[in-house]
Amino acid sequence: MKTLVLANQKGGVGKSAVATLLAHYFRKLGHRVLAIDLDHQGNFSDPLRKSQRAAVAEVPASALLTQANPVIPAADFVLVAADQGLSGLERQPSLHNDFANHLRAFLKAMEGRFDVCLIDTNPNPDIRMIAALASADCVLSPIQLNQEAMDGVHALLNHPRVGVRKIKNMLNPKLHLIGLLPVMVEATPFQRENFLQLVQKFHPILIPYGPKPGQFASMPRRSAVAEAQAEGLVLWEMKKTAARDAWREIEVAMAVIAKAVLAEVPTQSTQTTPINAADHGSVAG
Repeated sequence: MKTLVLANQKGGVGKSAVATLLAHYFRKLGHRVLAIDLDHQGNFSDPLRKSQRAAVAEVPASALLTQANPVIPAADFVLVAADQGLSGLERQPSLHNDFANHLRAFLKAMEGRFDVCLIDTNPNPDIRMIAALASADCVLSPIQLNQEAMDGVHALLNHPRVGVRKIKNMLNPKLHLIGLLPVMVEATPFQRENFLQLVQKFHPILIPYGPKPGQFASMPRRSAVAEAQAEGLVLWEMKKTAARDAWREIEVAMAVIAKAVLAEVPTQSTQTTPINAADHGSVAG
C-alpha cells in the first residue's frame, strides 16, 4: 500500500478537491482505496460520503490516532471520516508519541487490504500532520498561484516542526515529495506571471508531465469541480459538457500524480521503530 499525504499550511487552496479527485481516479484505475480525513472541517469526507461510493467506517479519524487496532469495513473503498475530536489532539502533548505510533500501526495493518491510502490533512502544523507525514510514502502540496501561497512553500519544506525535510531527516527517511500542484489556475496575465515566478523559484519540485519546457501538472479553476465537491459527484461522470471538458484538462495531472504514487520508490518501509517525538524536537510546538 502506498500512502499519499496532501499537505499545505494554508487553507482554502483546493486540497480536499484534489484528494477527492484522486480517490475516485484511483478507483477508476481499479485500485483499492483507503481515504482518511484528518482535517476536522471534513471537506474530504463530505463529498465521498455523498457519493455513496465508499464504505464509511464507524470509527472516526481521531480514533486512528487515539486507539490501538481500530476496525474498519471490509471493502475496496473505505472512508475514515473527519470528526471534531481531531481538533483537540494537539492539546494533549503527553500523548503525541502515542498518536503517531497508533496511526503508523494502523497503516501497517492495512498494507494487504488496500493499494493506496490518501490522507487529507489540516492546514495547521500540528500533531495530525506530523503523524501523517511520519508514516507516509509520498506528500503532494496543492498551491494557489498567489504570492502568499508561494511564500508558504518555504514553510512546507523547512518548517521547524512539520517541514518535509525535517520529517524526512528525523522521522521518516522514505518520505518522498511528489511536488507542488498549482490549482485554481486561470488564464490571466496575473496568474501567468505568478506561474512563471513559480517555475523560476521551484522548478525542481514542480511535477513534469512531458519533455517540453513548462509542461508541469496543474489544475484549472473550473466551476464543475466545485459543483462535484458540493454534490458528491464524480467529475467525469457528470452529464454537463463543462464537467467533461474540465476532466479532460485535469486528467493529465491526475495520471502523472497517480503514476508517481504507485512508482516503486526506494524505501525503508518496514517502519517498525516507534516514533519518538523527542527525536523530532518539541512536538508541543
